[in-house]
Amino acid sequence: MATRRLLGDLVAAFSATRPAVDVVVESMGGVDAAKQVAAGEPFDGVVLAAGAIDQLIAQGHVVGGRIDVVRSPMAVAVRSGEARPDIATADAVRQSVRSARRIGYSTGPSGDHLLALLERWGITAEVRDRLVQARPGVPVASLVASGDVDLGFQQLSELLNVDGVNVVGLLPDAIQGTTTFSGGITRASTHAAATREFLAFIASPAVAEIKRSHGMEPAQPV
Repeated sequence: MATRRLLGDLVAAFSATRPAVDVVVESMGGVDAAKQVAAGEPFDGVVLAAGAIDQLIAQGHVVGGRIDVVRSPMAVAVRSGEARPDIATADAVRQSVRSARRIGYSTGPSGDHLLALLERWGITAEVRDRLVQARPGVPVASLVASGDVDLGFQQLSELLNVDGVNVVGLLPDAIQGTTTFSGGITRASTHAAATREFLAFIASPAVAEIKRSHGMEPAQPV
């Protein structure tokens, strides 16, 4: 879901130069997407966190290697109108988490990173009862906007431009959990050549500014 809006813009850019190739994107939570590809559902390609693509390659469900597309940093958000916590340093983030009433996180790599940070800080037991995990395919931003949590952690791209949500900022470099999203061709693909062309295009320098407009960076330096 972190790449849903980005992929919409990348498809539009691709279609402007390759009108003969029709690209349709179906967005869902990463866990569900990986399961569907593994089950042989008729998708031609898939874009997921790099680690998930590697697993699908190892299992034989994605063929032809991994194509890194974009790097997505993690950010912190609060409900509009609420006080913005201090997240300037790793220690400040830790204190803000300890002070939060409810903390929202995802089922994806950003959620895994937050849980690892809590373990590193030794506060998992202290905050466990205040953790709220969004269901697969549900953005943490929706929990923030509704007031179900007062501190949300997820990729910046999923927190930007959401009504009722203010992005406090990126996690500090010392504890940043940037996720690389990558593409691959599924074993079930019946349009492998066209899929490879599309994945090469969305990984190219030509679309770097589109990625930046979504709070992401190209996977490779431009």
